Amino acid sequence: MNTVIVENLSKKYDEKIVVNNVSFKVNEGELFGLIGPDGAGKTSIFRMLTTLLLPDSGMAEVCGHNVVSNYKEIRKRIGYMPGKFSLYQDLSVEENLNFFATIFNTTVEANYSLIKDIYVQLEPFKKRKSGKLSGGMKQKLALCCALIHRPEVLFLDEPTTGVDTVSRKEFWAMLKKLKNEGITILVSTPYMDEATLCERIGLIQDGKILSIDTPQTIIKKYPGSLYAIKSDNMIQLLSDLRKLSIIESVHSFGEDHHVTFKNHHTDFLEIENKLKSHLSYPFKIQSIKPTVEDCFIKLMTN
Repeated sequence: MNTVIVENLSKKYDEKIVVNNVSFKVNEGELFGLIGPDGAGKTSIFRMLTTLLLPDSGMAEVCGHNVVSNYKEIRKRIGYMPGKFSLYQDLSVEENLNFFATIFNTTVEANYSLIKDIYVQLEPFKKRKSGKLSGGMKQKLALCCALIHRPEVLFLDEPTTGVDTVSRKEFWAMLKKLKNEGITILVSTPYMDEATLCERIGLIQDGKILSIDTPQTIIKKYPGSLYAIKSDNMIQLLSDLRKLSIIESVHSFGEDHHVTFKNHHTDFLEIENKLKSHLSYPFKIQSIKPTVEDCFIKLMTN
């Protein structure tokens, strides 16, 4: 059963198209990730699905209800955590949580079992104003407020942006527990390494979906072979590689440059010898498995 259905959804601001004919479906109980850089259209899609923004064209349903004609029903059934912290900063942790429970005509106690593992970390600070919390604690409070009415679908717009590595890891552990409670989760993120934590992902750039599948399947579909190359002067190496006719693509990835070669250069020893004949300094090259980020770049350049 599909909890979220998006068909040919489009949106533009002035003359700029920010969501361009987007279609995808999310299964009940699925953890689905919308992966792409800032400005790719992720937030606009989430705002349309949470009934905060009207689409210009196309259709979307959440929990069987149309986002335009049945927005009131959708709002009862979803939880939404926007990218920017939007709780009342002059209210305490406890007051924010009680406020959101009251809005949804419930109590903190009624659904405490759902947020218990998260709230236990907030409890020592329950009297502190939310504006005085750390980034990680603000994130946990916002998640508790989005869950307090036990939504059927949870929308999380870039929830780990600006928080430390430990908090990011803890947050994804929380999402796995929530999924086990039967909640359908849609999360957007610019972090490609988080893609593998989702069951399925949609890669998006400039408002267009590039690919939708499991992270593992997207990686398996990567065409050709990928290599990592490094030398003592990485800037010079990058410049030299881009001049070679045998190179199909080269991009910097951390300590390495990731390189693909044109079709007629597939043998590793042949590639290594060709590079030695063109590069006048030592280098190291090895065959590697692509990441989701490699796949994303490949799809962007196709």
